[in-house]
Amino acid sequence: MHKHNFVLALILIAAPILRAQTASPLHPEQHEFVLHNFKTESGVVLPEARIVYGTYGQLDAAGDNAILLPSHYMARLTGYEWLMKTPDYPNGALDTTKLFLITSELFGNGRSSSPSNTPEPFHGPRFPVMTIRDNVNAVHQMLTEQLHIKHLRAVIGFSMGAQQAFQWAVSYPTYMDRIVATSGTAKTYGHGIVRLEGQIAAITADSTFNHGDYTAPPQKGLEAFGVVWLGWLHSQEWWRQELWRSPDRPNLTLQQVIDNARHNFIPGADANNLILQCRTWEANNVGYTPASAAGTPPSEVHPAFNGDEKKALASIKVPVLYMPSATDLYFPVTDARYEAQYIPGVTLLPIPSLWGHPAGAGASPADKDFLNKNITAFLAGETIATDK
Repeated sequence: MHKHNFVLALILIAAPILRAQTASPLHPEQHEFVLHNFKTESGVVLPEARIVYGTYGQLDAAGDNAILLPSHYMARLTGYEWLMKTPDYPNGALDTTKLFLITSELFGNGRSSSPSNTPEPFHGPRFPVMTIRDNVNAVHQMLTEQLHIKHLRAVIGFSMGAQQAFQWAVSYPTYMDRIVATSGTAKTYGHGIVRLEGQIAAITADSTFNHGDYTAPPQKGLEAFGVVWLGWLHSQEWWRQELWRSPDRPNLTLQQVIDNARHNFIPGADANNLILQCRTWEANNVGYTPASAAGTPPSEVHPAFNGDEKKALASIKVPVLYMPSATDLYFPVTDARYEAQYIPGVTLLPIPSLWGHPAGAGASPADKDFLNKNITAFLAGETIATDK
């Protein structure tokens, strides 16, 4: 039986109902970067902000083999191993014996600076909302100051990682050679905000939440959050065809799937952390990228876009491989088609999948193969048939 990995933290709710996972032969190194007096986009200054990140492989002597893989919702540094070449999966797009891969963790995941691990006066609900730009700017500082990387071969991102990839292309337009965005858009539109507000409301409706100053986890709210998330995770057709079943678990019931989501959604996740990253997701809009600061290298200079995502997207200078899932309910393919018309040099290539949002992280063997085949070709500079 074919075995494959599921790497997305939010897919952990489905892991027990899917095929067995293979043990990873990859061994990332974990690192931490501390930013002092980090000024967030909201104006709040954190005395210390910490970024946890991982590395695979070695930076070569020329320093030109680095690729950034920014994390998705509540994910950790191992969230992109579905893209990496291994003895069990020789078709991986990223070869860690040749490339230096950096996997950054978003603020709010419980390891990088988060509501749960930051002392007062910024603990819990008092932690500032961190934007996608805050995350990108912090990682840029880490790359340039700690790793001394002057240029990236690519930024490749799934979901909130795709949001970051687009922001990289707008904020630092020549810092990378190209970007790949899977199952994610450059702006969160109204329907996505409504969805996220519903999930936040599921947590905050639990009286134990106490406006974020809880003394015990708001368990009922967390359980409701997991079930709400499950309803958006896959496509309607995925549910109709009962694709949660697998040869090793043919008798699994729908109720078992729901109960697993209710009780095992991102185990151990802190409620304030979950909400913080929802707020980060909601606020995403490349159109609010500010004008370049004084002293910015000429190749990186860009104007303010005053909230206009169309102008921001039109400013992108590098090639873009845009791979929405054809059945994503978080980031509908129609949103991707809308954005693609404004991006110069874009290749729009929807993933033909029933798996919904997780298709962008290789949720099925076919999704994984489709992603790796086309990302391999794109990184090599090959022409890919566009759907634009």
